[in-house]
Amino acid sequence: MARQLHLNAFLMGVGHHEAAWRHPRTDEHAVLDVNHFVRLGQIAERGKLDSVFFADTLAIGPNPRRNVAAIFEPLTLLAAIAGGTSRVGLIATASTGYNHPFTLARAFASLEHISGGRTGWNIVTSAGKEEAANFGYDSIPDHAGRYRRAQEFVDVANRLWDSWGDDSVVLDVERAIFADADQISTVDHVGEHFSVRGPLNSPRSPQGRPVLVQAGSSEPGKDLAARHAEVVFTAQRTIVEGREFYDDLKGRLAGFGRNIDDLQILPGIVPFIGATHAEAVALEQEFTELISPDYALRQLSHVFNVDLTDLSLDAPLPDLPPESEIEGQKSRSTLVRQLAAHDNLTTRELLGKLGGGRGHRTIAGTAEEIADDLIAWVDAGAADGFNVMPPYLPGGLEDFVDQVVPILQERGRFRTDYSASTLRGHYGIKLPAHHAEAVPATA
Repeated sequence: MARQLHLNAFLMGVGHHEAAWRHPRTDEHAVLDVNHFVRLGQIAERGKLDSVFFADTLAIGPNPRRNVAAIFEPLTLLAAIAGGTSRVGLIATASTGYNHPFTLARAFASLEHISGGRTGWNIVTSAGKEEAANFGYDSIPDHAGRYRRAQEFVDVANRLWDSWGDDSVVLDVERAIFADADQISTVDHVGEHFSVRGPLNSPRSPQGRPVLVQAGSSEPGKDLAARHAEVVFTAQRTIVEGREFYDDLKGRLAGFGRNIDDLQILPGIVPFIGATHAEAVALEQEFTELISPDYALRQLSHVFNVDLTDLSLDAPLPDLPPESEIEGQKSRSTLVRQLAAHDNLTTRELLGKLGGGRGHRTIAGTAEEIADDLIAWVDAGAADGFNVMPPYLPGGLEDFVDQVVPILQERGRFRTDYSASTLRGHYGIKLPAHHAEAVPATA
């Protein structure tokens, strides 16, 4: 039987292209309208997609005069989308750097119950100096330290979600028993970064705990993913690169007692869809021409943590700092550097390629061409599915759902209806076993 693809819709404002809010295919006012995002969730659900996903940063961004990437806090926004949908998964980004395991575990547990078990947590360590400054730090905590904190944070969050048993809520009116206290356990964690007694003040959810998602591609990032992640979002530009990453990450799972099917790998794609190939290419060019160079240069400066705002647009790029000198976005800096070197790009050409998806792969073509491309990646062992990043919204998502998804369904490569009600069910990820490691809480 042909392998089924998994599809997540990565939603951002009115589109992933940095100039999307300026294009006539979008309504720039929608970035402030919660109903816009509820509608996007409904479109994704109509296409039977596995999930929708929101990235997040804890700072305004390098150039708010031109654009602000995220306005709504993801968990709050997904609670609204949960009320307007019934099946599609809901994945929110949340930082291990500037949150606490108890409060974050409780927030996700609440969304789990609100949505009926449809949530996922995209685990990030927060790599921006502006984010650090908002929480009282003079600089970004070092890369290795951020990942040690993240490992401990996820361990504690998992134990909190496990602090209630599967059948702990009794609700026996006659005997006045709300919960079986023998199934509620403390955590009693004392570690390098956190001290948490527990238990969580929220019962176990329909899928046990949120699906754990991760997107880092540095060595510590891949180890975190191999230990914990059940879905990985990544940025690979060729099948060869994709397969290398896929084999590397899947090959690490055994070291943590896991099987290759315990983790789904979804590279990002930015699809420009047209009735003809030429139409799609022309549409992509329309967006490229709307890029504000001063915004794009500040974004590039942010990746490398050096001031690149005075670069000549039509000259070759200067030497950029190597990954070893980056404390922030290590894997993303390498991707950008390799992209520029491989095609010998000028600064203007590089900014054009980054404008659609910040280094993720852009595809311009007909729906048939895009479906062929996605199937080729999965069949080559370079992906389990894709993190679809529409360049403009809602039209880019509607085009994908209405044109590409039916082709995948006709070829037997994507579901025609949901067979599960939880996000774990959509991704074919088993329910986590309940592991209460501490003594029962006081009755």
